[in-house]
Amino acid sequence: MPHRPQSRAMSKVADNRADLLRNWVLGTVVSVGALVAAGQLLADAHETIIETHAYSNFGTVKYGPDFPHLDYVNPDAPKGGEIALWSMGTFDSFNQYSRKGVSAELNTLPYESILTSTADDPYGSYCYLCTTMEYPESRDWVIFNLRDDVTFSDGRPFTAEDAKFTFELFQEQGIAEYRAIIEGFIDSVEVLGPHRVKFNFTPEAPRRDVIGIAGGTNAFSKSWFEETGARVDESTLEPFLGTGAYMLDSYDINRQIIYKRNPNWWGADLPINIGRNNFDRIRVEYFADSAAALEGFKSGAYTFRNENSSKEWATGYNFPGIDNGWVVKTELPDGNIAYAQAFVFNLRREKWQDPQVREAIRMMFNFEWSNETLFYGIYDRVNSFWENSELEATGTPSEAEIAILKPLVDEGLLDASILTNAAVMAPTSSSADRPLDRGNLRTASALLDGAGWIAGDDGIRRKNGQPLTMVFLSFSPAFDRVINPYIENLTRLGVQARLDRVDRSQYVDRRRTGDYDIVGHGFSMGFEPGIGLRQWYGSETAQDSSRNLMGLQNAAIDRLMTVVIDAQTLDELTPAVHALDRVLRAEGFWVQQWFKDVHTVAYYDMFRHPDALPPYALGELDFWWYDADAAETLRAAGAFQ
Repeated sequence: MPHRPQSRAMSKVADNRADLLRNWVLGTVVSVGALVAAGQLLADAHETIIETHAYSNFGTVKYGPDFPHLDYVNPDAPKGGEIALWSMGTFDSFNQYSRKGVSAELNTLPYESILTSTADDPYGSYCYLCTTMEYPESRDWVIFNLRDDVTFSDGRPFTAEDAKFTFELFQEQGIAEYRAIIEGFIDSVEVLGPHRVKFNFTPEAPRRDVIGIAGGTNAFSKSWFEETGARVDESTLEPFLGTGAYMLDSYDINRQIIYKRNPNWWGADLPINIGRNNFDRIRVEYFADSAAALEGFKSGAYTFRNENSSKEWATGYNFPGIDNGWVVKTELPDGNIAYAQAFVFNLRREKWQDPQVREAIRMMFNFEWSNETLFYGIYDRVNSFWENSELEATGTPSEAEIAILKPLVDEGLLDASILTNAAVMAPTSSSADRPLDRGNLRTASALLDGAGWIAGDDGIRRKNGQPLTMVFLSFSPAFDRVINPYIENLTRLGVQARLDRVDRSQYVDRRRTGDYDIVGHGFSMGFEPGIGLRQWYGSETAQDSSRNLMGLQNAAIDRLMTVVIDAQTLDELTPAVHALDRVLRAEGFWVQQWFKDVHTVAYYDMFRHPDALPPYALGELDFWWYDADAAETLRAAGAFQ
């Protein structure tokens, strides 16, 4: 599905941050008369037409039309060299837009969109494949004036016909959850000239999202799709033709992928690209599990590692490469909204539809013990879907939140307690020195008793003669040490819990088909939530979604998302998101895990980055660069393969 571009393929870059707000600037205002004289009647006679290089719903965009380069890059960064990363498991497709197959790591590197964002501008969207965009104040439509020098990797030009084709391709063949969300928002797409395309929006389309929906369209080639017969709803080992800085060089199924920088890339000298896309090659090495991958890093099989295991970070980096100074191990700041990692219940299954049952299960996960014993104290607990941001609901509702929530209470869609209770926090355990909190065990037992799940003489809880069973779906051995103590606690509660660890292809298939009781998930929210919320929490995506894995269907949440989507100012948006966050948390469909506000990275000391990183991206594939002299020194010392 088309998406807003991010500054690097693998990052969880938040879209924006409230402390960087600025006044709204619309760019160049073009009169209707001038447009008519140019041969296009684009709006009613009394409607102002805005022409601009960038737009923002809230505040001024950071970069004007004539900026020389992004502030956070090194404009003199040298080009060359290779950076090598790792991935786990398998792959059999270079198409992440299909629900079929397991997509290869970094498979979207070859693709670009009409609009782009930066890692230091919280709300700005900038013309990238276009020079300017035009739209009326009503945002009933937008015209993109496309660049005439954009080419695909094989040299064929990108045109307005390609832009129209790509959008309609996703409308026809895109994943169901995407089509369900934007269906009815685009009335038509018109080609006004070789490099001029117009998107007309329906009256129902959310005006804060419409330009982003249209501008998020990838640049795919109409003629290439017609020649090859490729489809975006099928898996494929032949990547789609793209316009991006990188293209596929080679692959060895389940072992290695190499992407190379296109020497004839059209955008190399564009100001927004100065100091970026610096590596000649990006290599991905595949490993069966994270332990094998770490050993591969120690031996120099790959050269950059973003560590996601607290145990390995605390204990695994005592090898000669560290001692010799060959490898840098460091923590770098991460200004993104916290990635809300959790286990989620499959609400499509009747037993998990009872909130008392869910709460009892939630209480048996001892985060405090896990953090102290398993994670070396590195993490904080996730409580909110907008954790560590100004959009996180805190305390009791404000007057503005109450005004949003009370109508839903009056209609019986929400319990009245939502108006007076503090925002729901994750269950806590009183002691970190043992995995089982006996107080929580007693409370959870009472909850299950009240829900009709009664413990028999064998200790197993049953209802209507059926035992309460629970299967954790996982594919990573690294998670065994987290899940197994949780299972032991659940067993003490009388739940027949077990871990079903499968290979990655089975894992992907079972997540897609809803074949699980509880599964790991992560919620990546932005500071300007809009129509994309429905992919995460909307009733319309409950039966088939890569994001609404819990199968959430809730009329109150559907209504609250509409309030968020319709918000036109930050003063409207902030309390609306607080109210939504508050109600989502009250539903208790997740067992919150943990987050950290730093990037824990290790890399061979031949990579460099700007002294001050931007707030919303680590950027190792974006604006880091290769130090050839340092690399030669390391190679001569035998530091890596």
